[in-house]
Amino acid sequence: MANIAAGTVRDVAGDNRSGLTKFMQRKSTIAFLMALPLLVLIFSLVAYPAGYAVYLAMLNKGMTRFVGFANFTFLFSRETFWMVVWQSCLFAITAVMFKAIIGFIVAHFVHNIPSKGQRKWRGMLLVPWVIPPAMSTLSWLWLFDPSYSAFNWLLQPLGIGPIPWIGETGWARFSVILVNVWIGAPFFMIMYLAALKSVPEQLYEAAAIDGATWWQRIWFVTLPMMRNIIAITALFSTIVTFANFDIVRVLTKGDPLNTTHVFATWAFRIGIEGNDIPLGATVSLFMVPILAVAAVFILRDITKRGSEV
Repeated sequence: MANIAAGTVRDVAGDNRSGLTKFMQRKSTIAFLMALPLLVLIFSLVAYPAGYAVYLAMLNKGMTRFVGFANFTFLFSRETFWMVVWQSCLFAITAVMFKAIIGFIVAHFVHNIPSKGQRKWRGMLLVPWVIPPAMSTLSWLWLFDPSYSAFNWLLQPLGIGPIPWIGETGWARFSVILVNVWIGAPFFMIMYLAALKSVPEQLYEAAAIDGATWWQRIWFVTLPMMRNIIAITALFSTIVTFANFDIVRVLTKGDPLNTTHVFATWAFRIGIEGNDIPLGATVSLFMVPILAVAAVFILRDITKRGSEV
């Protein structure tokens, strides 16, 4: 009986080891174990600060008492908050749209250059994206300077100006968007260029044989083949643009009269400069639902097209 029991125990242990071996040999298990350190790092650097921000948003100004959603209701009653919401949406949507259009056009320009010259053009066109945004924005600040503006100096012989680039609301918004487009368009260009190189030439040849014009080849061949890349790039850029801080902070500091603030700069103004960290954390949290809605719509569209294929 003892031998039978021992044999049964060994069989069970052997089955457990065999099951564990099979489990460890699965590709999904190996992939999860390899990604586990990165997941832990993301949780530590993203999830914990996000949870702590939610906790701070429910405290009073002195961070001594729990006030629930009082900070949120207070912001809803402030006109400046809704102006920041409008400005952030205007800034992100307009900048992303122009970056996508310019990036698409420049990518086609580079794609049609002979291979020997493409490397040089790619390097030069990526310079605005490679330079740290705060540093390049300082150069733009000199170009927009109200007293020594290089742009106004160039426009003066034409009888135009002087233009208050960062001193008037409309021009200040235009200036901020212009700088963001200048910095971010090369990212769209390099992503679209990679997508263009993956489009089979046979599709263009077949379209040309069918008598398709240049515009029809773009509309019916290029864009459908690039739609996923366009959507992912637009989503990533929307997130980065919405959370932008350095361009607005260096160029206008949210002025004139808070009309160029985005969520990040206004949260800094209230939380750090205004010494009200809970209210600043509350402002920063409002980016989450807006970006979540944008991500759901874009990713759902990508998933739908993927299932159709």
